[in-house]
Amino acid sequence: MGRGQTLAEAIAPGAIVSIDTMAFIYQIEESPTYAPIVAPFFVALAEGRFSAVTSVITLLELNVVPLRLDRPDVADQYEALLLSYAGRPTPVTECRRLSERLGLRVLLKREDLAHTGSHKINNVLGQALLTRRMGKEQVIAETGAGQHGVATATAAALFGLGCTVYMGDVDVERQALNVWRMKLLGADVVPVSSGSATLKDAVNEAMRAWVADVETTHYCLGSAMGPHPFPWMVREFQRIVGDEARAQCAQLIGGDPDYVVACVGGGSNAIGSFTAFVEGDAKLVGVEAGGLGLDSGRHGAAVTRGVPGVVHGMRSLFLQDEFGQVLEATSISAGLDYPGVGPEHAMLAATGRATYTVATDEEALAGFQLLAKTEGIVPALEPSHAIGWLAREAGHSVPTGSTVLLTLSGRGDKDAAQVAHILGDLA
Repeated sequence: MGRGQTLAEAIAPGAIVSIDTMAFIYQIEESPTYAPIVAPFFVALAEGRFSAVTSVITLLELNVVPLRLDRPDVADQYEALLLSYAGRPTPVTECRRLSERLGLRVLLKREDLAHTGSHKINNVLGQALLTRRMGKEQVIAETGAGQHGVATATAAALFGLGCTVYMGDVDVERQALNVWRMKLLGADVVPVSSGSATLKDAVNEAMRAWVADVETTHYCLGSAMGPHPFPWMVREFQRIVGDEARAQCAQLIGGDPDYVVACVGGGSNAIGSFTAFVEGDAKLVGVEAGGLGLDSGRHGAAVTRGVPGVVHGMRSLFLQDEFGQVLEATSISAGLDYPGVGPEHAMLAATGRATYTVATDEEALAGFQLLAKTEGIVPALEPSHAIGWLAREAGHSVPTGSTVLLTLSGRGDKDAAQVAHILGDLA
């Protein structure tokens, strides 16, 4: 590799390279679905694959399977499932009391009302269709907060697929309700004790299991991350969130909101929310896990404090030390407890189209309580970060009188016991 060259510039498309004695393949493919990337460090984000050779054929298979949503047979079946099974469209709710409190006009995109209680169902129904089209018999998945695991187990039950879900030991304990739900739905839940025993480690184990059994198993990846085509595929299945919301805002307020806000871990609900608004004028804000504060070093703010790296088959931003080792993320929320972010979020940050900020654990707890007490809606801890950030910035970086669309990506029943314990409401 020449002086000043990035990895993407030094390796020809399709070349096999050896990194730490493991073989990886790297490809860049032309695609109208990605905007040009202006920062040289992020050339590799253009549909890059950093993947074990044993999984390359399967990744290529995902490209050629007749998946495109503009195909009438796929679109009709998928849309019918979203309508009759997932409960779409989900509403946009105007929060009058919260708006009065903050001096803003706050609108919530209610993914908490979708079947299984979060936006995750949008993606897994599409991937379950894909699994059947590939003739595979089972799915595996990773999960942190348990919402993706529950959604995957739900789709597997619907389609008659075997299902195994990998989940960190820490998350198994704090998300006991969702573990029970997954088992009720027929899934095998495999606790992961390695590393930090959270989402990153669950992804590691799920990828290992998938590579070992790619012929019969599809990896139903839950976030807009991983090797191409996973980030693209998850975005396309989640874009229904933003597409619906933009049309609903046009009816409700006569146009786009001033701000579109969503929490960001791996980034599936945020990229689904942002995609419809990227070509417009709305300000896009992703709220990462601030944990115990950025200065503490214990957080999950990969865009805000991360550096470029290659992890989990993608080149993106990750929390790393000076030696390039991935650091542990810290968050009160199991779903944001990930040390990286999906590559399209890295691109949006690099181009300046979206802004990424943080809310601490304390602010997320405050947001959790604020929405419950003002609107009678109990949010998951993940979108509580976005609510907490909005409460902090109302009248400051978010001017008084602004209209804000916030994606409520999930409901908070899964977090009730954890929050009650933290607040001292359980003996």
